Amino acid sequence: GCNPLAETGRSKLQNQRAVLNQQILRAVRMRAGAENLLRATTNNKVREQVLLELSFVNSDLQILKEELEGLNISVEVYQNAEETCSIPLVPLGLKETKDVDFTLPLKDFILEHYSEDSSEYEDEIADLMDLRQACRTPSRDEAGIEMLISYFLQLGYVENRFFPPTRHIGVLFTWYDSFTGVPVCQQNLLLEKASVLFNIGALYTQIGTRCNRQTQAGLENAVDAFQKAAGVLSYLKETFTHTPSYDMSPAMLNVLVKMMLAQARECVFEQIGLSGIRNEFFTLVKMTQEVAKVGEVYMLVNTAMNQEPVKENIPYSWSKLAQIKSDHYKALAHYFIATILCDHELQPGDDKDQQEKALSQLYDSVPEGLMVLAVLKDKVQRKQLGKAHLRKAIVYHEEALRVCGLCKKLRNIEVLQEVLTAAHKRSLLKYAQQETEDDFLSLIQAPDILPKTEHKIETIAPQFSKVKVKDFFHKLGPLTVFSAKQRWTAPRTIRLHYEAGGLGFSLKGGSPVQVYCLDPVCSAASAGLKEGDYIVSVGGMDCKWLGVNEVLEKLKSVGKQPMEFDVISCQDTAASLHSKSATYSMGMQKTYSLICLAMDEDKIDQTKKAPLKLPFLSWGTKSRQKAASTLCLPSAVAGSSQIKKKLSPFTLLNTESSLY
Repeated sequence: GCNPLAETGRSKLQNQRAVLNQQILRAVRMRAGAENLLRATTNNKVREQVLLELSFVNSDLQILKEELEGLNISVEVYQNAEETCSIPLVPLGLKETKDVDFTLPLKDFILEHYSEDSSEYEDEIADLMDLRQACRTPSRDEAGIEMLISYFLQLGYVENRFFPPTRHIGVLFTWYDSFTGVPVCQQNLLLEKASVLFNIGALYTQIGTRCNRQTQAGLENAVDAFQKAAGVLSYLKETFTHTPSYDMSPAMLNVLVKMMLAQARECVFEQIGLSGIRNEFFTLVKMTQEVAKVGEVYMLVNTAMNQEPVKENIPYSWSKLAQIKSDHYKALAHYFIATILCDHELQPGDDKDQQEKALSQLYDSVPEGLMVLAVLKDKVQRKQLGKAHLRKAIVYHEEALRVCGLCKKLRNIEVLQEVLTAAHKRSLLKYAQQETEDDFLSLIQAPDILPKTEHKIETIAPQFSKVKVKDFFHKLGPLTVFSAKQRWTAPRTIRLHYEAGGLGFSLKGGSPVQVYCLDPVCSAASAGLKEGDYIVSVGGMDCKWLGVNEVLEKLKSVGKQPMEFDVISCQDTAASLHSKSATYSMGMQKTYSLICLAMDEDKIDQTKKAPLKLPFLSWGTKSRQKAASTLCLPSAVAGSSQIKKKLSPFTLLNTESSLY
């Protein structure tokens, strides 16, 4: 990973994000305590004081949330360093997390579950912790993506080896919401995996915004990066269906996917016009449809951002930027078609049928009393319709400038103001160049333009298989056998004596090999060998990864000398109980809530399991699929009833555990 102390613009923003997260955490704790006191007391004087304190805390939380929104709209830091006249693209900030110490929980589990010397795995545990720490500050390139994917894949091995479905091992993961700063704490590894996936998508967005949009290769890379970001976020939405963090909720992820595809579409339009837009009839028709498509997708993004429950958590400036881009690109579409009508009169050598067909494809319906062919032939009608489109373009430009001026964060982005102002002046100049006539006599309204594109933009699914990862805990044995779901007896030493008839048993399977067809009167059976036992070592040499032929050679190589080998027996696993997980109450749209508020994060003894705090957590055991634990914190002052909602299971493909 990058140096976390490097004084780069991006690292400064992440450091500010971490500080804000801690301040929000303290304010949330104060708010929860005040609300609990408000419900518990009957003293009117105390209630008045608590209500006053709550008003101050709510104000502080609102201010902190606005500061966090300011970090999310600090798009200039992520743009390419070259001078550009392009509207800035929006990246996602990386989710912040707290340090996790795997040492004692994993060593204890190795000793207890696998009956091995845990001190032999200290290096592997350290490698896992180093990789996690590096993933907090990934480089903004393909190497950073590969590192995050490596950790995500490594978590799959760790989950299968150390996280049984029946209990927790005492590792607490804490991740902060990217938009609200509220922390989520869980002992379930699925939160860790989902958060890493979110950061992979966020890093792709940062790579896309960093690309040089003044070159063809840079725009191609930007389009590819935003499509991959959309693919990762879409995979996260489909795989982790009920994440306990609002930035990873299905509704929010759906909006983020749309926003990334819209930015990819914007880069495609810039790519088409990079070499310049020729003032030619059919070229302008194509550009009109392409830019109208960009305006349409941003309009859909803005609509999605203003829907519940996303509206309350999405940065306000993002929604306004989507609205500005929608108006801006719609204005460009009307400007292009006005240029077609005003600058290109039908000449004797022109193919009027082709021009009529091309122009008619731009409209769903033309104004009443007009026909496309008549407009092409009649100079007056062309001018009138062209000026109508210019007036509509000016209206859209002015609306974009007005919205930009109303938003404090966007008003301070100089390049955005420059692009909008330049486009507005260009449309005004074009309108002023037309022949002066009494516009009150012209009742033509410019019709809407049909968007159309020849370039398909879609999500690119993450290619995890391209990143090769070796299991850190490979020495424990094949994962299909040596996993947290399987329970084993402690290794037993069998002393094998030479017999004329052979070993007295056969071997089968892959790695590790399994005993079958055991002769009950052979020396091995007398020494305690059982049908179905797995051989894990021969003569003190580990053989978990050896096949049948290799193990047989070792067993027969001793000749008439006694041979010792270790075996283990599989135990019947009890019916798996649902693992208990904590999550937010669904009423948190109106309040900041925190899981495990009673935990003092700075004083948790990492050598012990974090105790459950009864005032905040209530564990319930139901069926395997529906059991859950839910934290419900107060969302209103005294006198309001706490609304309880039933959540659906948070499921991961190919896993048996459920997370709420």
